[in-house]
Amino acid sequence: MFGILETLIGFVIGIIELFLGFRFVFRLLGANANAPFVNWLYETTDPLINPFRGIFPTPRIEGVFAVEFTTLLALIVYMLAGYVLLELIAAIRGISSRRVL
Repeated sequence: MFGILETLIGFVIGIIELFLGFRFVFRLLGANANAPFVNWLYETTDPLINPFRGIFPTPRIEGVFAVEFTTLLALIVYMLAGYVLLELIAAIRGISSRRVL
């Protein structure tokens, strides 16, 4: 049971990291927000970065290219949250296996 849960957590965190990574690169390179895929990506990842919005400024270079530090913070926080969850499951697994023995 724990193996399935660990796989699911790893998959979800991986997808979140992938989407946020694309968002960061697209903002950095000034991707056209009106393009369907880019628009979908921004709308999909907005709820993921909303808790972190306003913590850091988003500096713009030549008005088009943006360094979105909020997305970088979200990447780090979600990565750490996934790690903590996986470590918690590993600790629970260790405790439950000791009880059996």
